[in-house]
Amino acid sequence: MSEPKPPTPTPGDTYKGWLFKWTNYIKGYQRRWFVLSNGLLSYYRTQAEMGHTCRGTINLATANIAVEDSCNFVISNGGAQTYHLKASSEVERQRWITALELAKAKAVRMQAESDDSGDECPAAPASSGQGGGCRNSEVQSTLRTLSSKVEDLTTCNDLIVKHGSALQRSLSELEGIRVGADMGEKIRQVTERATLFRITSNAMINACRDFLSLAQNHSKRWQKALQTERDQRIRLEETLEQLAKQHNHLERAFRGATVLPPSFSNPTLGSKGGVSGKGDASDEDDDNEFFDAMEDPAEFITVPADPKYHRRSGSNVSGLSSEIGMDDQSANFDELSLASNPESPQPLELEPVRQRRTRIPDKPNYYLNLWSIMKNCIGKELSKIPMPVNFNEPLSMLQRLSEDLEYYEILDKAAKCQNSLEQMCYVAAFTVSSYSTTVHRTGKPFNPLLGETFELDRLRECGYRSLCEQVSHHPPAAAHHAISEKGWTLRQEIALASKFRGKYLSIMPLGSIQCLFDKSNNHYSWKKVTTTVHNIIVGKLWIDQSGEIDVVNHKTGDRCHLKFAPYSYFSRDVPRKVTGVVTDKDGKAHYVLSGTWDEKMEFSRIMQSSKGENGTEGKQRTVYQTLKAKEIWRKNPLPEGAETMYFFSTLALTLNEPEDGVAPTDSRRRPDQRLMEDGRWDEANAEKQRLEEKQRTARREREREAVKAASSPEEADAQETGTEASEVSDETDTEDSPPHTPVASPCGPSHFPYQSAHPENYQALWFEKIDDPVSGETLHVYKGGYWEAKDQGSWDMCPDIF
Repeated sequence: MSEPKPPTPTPGDTYKGWLFKWTNYIKGYQRRWFVLSNGLLSYYRTQAEMGHTCRGTINLATANIAVEDSCNFVISNGGAQTYHLKASSEVERQRWITALELAKAKAVRMQAESDDSGDECPAAPASSGQGGGCRNSEVQSTLRTLSSKVEDLTTCNDLIVKHGSALQRSLSELEGIRVGADMGEKIRQVTERATLFRITSNAMINACRDFLSLAQNHSKRWQKALQTERDQRIRLEETLEQLAKQHNHLERAFRGATVLPPSFSNPTLGSKGGVSGKGDASDEDDDNEFFDAMEDPAEFITVPADPKYHRRSGSNVSGLSSEIGMDDQSANFDELSLASNPESPQPLELEPVRQRRTRIPDKPNYYLNLWSIMKNCIGKELSKIPMPVNFNEPLSMLQRLSEDLEYYEILDKAAKCQNSLEQMCYVAAFTVSSYSTTVHRTGKPFNPLLGETFELDRLRECGYRSLCEQVSHHPPAAAHHAISEKGWTLRQEIALASKFRGKYLSIMPLGSIQCLFDKSNNHYSWKKVTTTVHNIIVGKLWIDQSGEIDVVNHKTGDRCHLKFAPYSYFSRDVPRKVTGVVTDKDGKAHYVLSGTWDEKMEFSRIMQSSKGENGTEGKQRTVYQTLKAKEIWRKNPLPEGAETMYFFSTLALTLNEPEDGVAPTDSRRRPDQRLMEDGRWDEANAEKQRLEEKQRTARREREREAVKAASSPEEADAQETGTEASEVSDETDTEDSPPHTPVASPCGPSHFPYQSAHPENYQALWFEKIDDPVSGETLHVYKGGYWEAKDQGSWDMCPDIF
């Protein structure tokens, strides 16, 4: 699931987003929702907790912010609180660092101003949004006090006017009277009124003194606050000016690249100046990255790159400009030229595309007692235990192989690449994308019956066709062939070996995958990594991918070494991390890949490499100076309600959808699988046992025919007796049995390093076994005939396996 891109932080804004917070060595990094507001950084488990439960708050005014590496940073306030945080990318980390530094500077400034004024605001509670309320209430209180003082001054002024007028009248009357008996009374009145005037005047003076003192105490703080607002306005105006310049620059670059249609406004094209000649070197300097070499891939170093790699004028179309700019964009421009080429094949008429289903029946919540299964298997070999459909998902292994094509667009783009090294990046990203569907898929796919097939015809929607067939039962092996109108062919033959380690189950795919491109004749091959299912006995099942993959171009000698880091409670790396380096036949590195196998992958072109400091275990690291990373693959979001539909992807939901015209051996026609999808698990278990018994009977018949064909009549009778004896121990062999432990083959080189205990006289219907002269491997390849048979509706050659 992808998060929306957060806005660029500006002073005074509330900044929110997801970060990974280090909890302990048991749980490692956990995803938390962080809120930065008014100098306080608070975090919550989810966004819903913001209204009621704050998990912690740190005051940035006294905190120290330190950057550890490309994604990690630490916030500490002197030992009492320390947050070890990790962002999803270096760009996201820089956004947070900028926002935190701005918030810290503002918090320190406001605290100093509060100390200078002598009116300190009480400490804000440990929740976001309280600092602003404290300051607002303080201002309101001050205004109320000043208003009351103004009212006192008004009252005093009215009294002075009143008593002053009375005193003036008394003095006038005193001048007009005669000296006599009334003289004493008049003098007494004048004295009283003069006293009242003096008292009122003193009150007026005191009120003026209080008002002046109060105004002087707050004027300094208000002047600073006003200056702060002015400074903030200036910074905002400068930011708007920079954004306007960048917008103007992007508009000029867009007008200059007239070859691009409006629907193809790729931001990576706008960030490169090598093609249009209008790039601004200053815009690119902050986007260069340094990646450590594969000797120590867990750490990455980022430093400013040499700007000379970005200063390319329009006249400089040779040398570095053509080498970098044209290679990086060859696939994009080639795609446009193909789209606009009138000679390219175009559909003559638009036919309505079939609407695929978007839901399947919800998974029933059946209780499964593991002991009820195991108690009936005491004394039996573990590999002979029949497993109910409760552990399965309603797809076969052939359909799971076809899910590798969910991100077929990566191979479409690779087919358009002019540069073989860039094409290698796309092929490597395709190998990683095939694991993205497994992160929540803990259900076991149905093991295919011998001769079972599965077709995936997406010629009209996506431009490719795919066919899988189960070509061997002991050892179980499936062959896959897919061909696209965009000029690529994918073929693979996969068998599985498993090892039970007590707490987890390791599944090791045997065999290789090959990808061929028609235009360049590049021939790639690679193998899959180990899949580990954890918490087999107790706890919630979860899946991890670990190991290394070498993608080899047999034509050019180019190679991509991918490393899938295993999950560790004690690692501070991003979970499910994948790193890789693309090298040519001489071992020179050209591209760096990084990302996770459950979310996205990015690749960067290497401009310069140098030896760096020693990493872990004393190994010297190579520092790669690269251009800005470009996203090459991102996982599609799961459909709504996927948790109730076995966590199937959008493609997986359509794989078992009934279709007309498919072969009678197609997995869609398998009855036990169909019953399980419909939620009728008891009937599915009964049907599964019937199919297993039918397969065992057919297998014994093939073994008898093989013995008779290879021996004389006397030897055949003796060997047939031995075969019948072996059938007793094989009665419980089911189609769900795990693959046998690999052993060395005494019969010379073979694609699979083990032999079946029972010789089978079986030939695959649509595939044939060959020795590939390019890769030197032995595998089953498609020999043709299936799609022609489908067009004719002739399936007489298909066996009755269901």
